[in-house]
Amino acid sequence: MLQSTRPQTLAYGLNDSPVGLAAWLVEKFRAWSYCDGDIEKRFSKDELLINVMIYWVTETITSTARLYYEDARTSPQIQPEQHIEVSAGVAIFPKEPIPVLPPRELGERFLRVQRWTQMPRGGHFAAWEEPELLAGDLRAFFYPFHAESAGAAPVERKG
Repeated sequence: MLQSTRPQTLAYGLNDSPVGLAAWLVEKFRAWSYCDGDIEKRFSKDELLINVMIYWVTETITSTARLYYEDARTSPQIQPEQHIEVSAGVAIFPKEPIPVLPPRELGERFLRVQRWTQMPRGGHFAAWEEPELLAGDLRAFFYPFHAESAGAAPVERKG
């Protein structure tokens, strides 16, 4: 909530203090990942430190915080009567703290959902936490398109 309401205030403090930055980021990793409170179940200390260092040396925590601020002030890009016809694949991770997607029924009003996966574990950092699960789901989503482009008969896709 703080990132979406006062990103600049937060950014000044985090950009000025490596300890503050580390505390902020590590707390997010702990809270937003599928770790049951034990952060080292999902991430090593080296991985966490590398992540903190990338933000520290590039001074990019401000742009990260502002992303939440800008997103909170942006009107939906799709209107109620619109429908996106490009095939969509959706993966829902149980520890994602930011509800980015509605229930499937509502999503299907706007999207041509070809694959909807409720993942058994993972959170906000899914590509880092569960790379095999995410990669497998991506492969399963894109495989029918690959098969079609390779000359196979079109595949009937069901969500």
